[in-house]
Amino acid sequence: MKWNQAQIPDQKGRIAIVTGSNTGIGFETARALAAKGADVILACRNREKAAAAMQRIEADKPAGIVTVKQLDLSDLASIHAFVNAFKAEHDHLDLLINNAGVMVPPQRQETSDGFELQFGVNHLGHFALTGLLLDSLGKRPGARVVTVSSLAHKFGRMDFEDPNWVKRKYAKWESYGQSKLANLLFHFQLDHMLKADRSDVKAVAAHPGWTQTDLQRHTSLSNMLSPLFGMKPWQGALPTLRAAVDPGVEGGEYFGPASCFELRGYPVPVDTTSAARKTEDMRKLWNLSERFTKVRFH
Repeated sequence: MKWNQAQIPDQKGRIAIVTGSNTGIGFETARALAAKGADVILACRNREKAAAAMQRIEADKPAGIVTVKQLDLSDLASIHAFVNAFKAEHDHLDLLINNAGVMVPPQRQETSDGFELQFGVNHLGHFALTGLLLDSLGKRPGARVVTVSSLAHKFGRMDFEDPNWVKRKYAKWESYGQSKLANLLFHFQLDHMLKADRSDVKAVAAHPGWTQTDLQRHTSLSNMLSPLFGMKPWQGALPTLRAAVDPGVEGGEYFGPASCFELRGYPVPVDTTSAARKTEDMRKLWNLSERFTKVRFH
């Protein structure tokens, strides 16, 4: 069976946060959830672009309510402010979709807190956000955390001595691969902890295969080939959506496209590299992330 948006169950009464949802697969994920009745928060760094995205979604007359909240994942203070504002307005959360990302900026950049930008945004920002929202997720049966990784995790290598590329010469693709591997190490460790805690919250992960998005603006060759070979964003969003709403999904699963070496197709459970399942690396990354972000999961 080819899983698609028609199979999304009714989402009425559910609250979802989608990071980086002003464009690409994040936008399509938010639009699909709102169409099915979820109240969706577009959590984005650029408030103007997010407002324009909200207007596009509202033009479809969705069954759910769409709102915009500013969130800069490169700034821990912004993450705390976002969470405080969310909790002041909502007593629970059903879906946290960690979608936002930075992909291969040509030069090494740092977050507001001094972390290398790709590692800081793609992993540490979402680590902190998830930890701060976990109590809100725990208040609702069936709540999920969806972490969006990438095929790039397959060439990722963790350097726990220099994760922020201070001592090494910056290599943009290696840095991106490390951040996407970190996404999966985080996902599997979170799944282990939630199951050990007998929590109702499920940790699920996904990757979009080859999808045409603005994320690729720094990758000249990929940017040229994407219109020819890449999927449309609504197709690339299907693995994320299945991870978020398919009733049959179990915690710890990972979804991606079914065909062409996971580059294209409808979403199915897919495998990871052995590096993404190293228990010792999961724990190392978790301890390092707590130390960097000063966020502990309860």
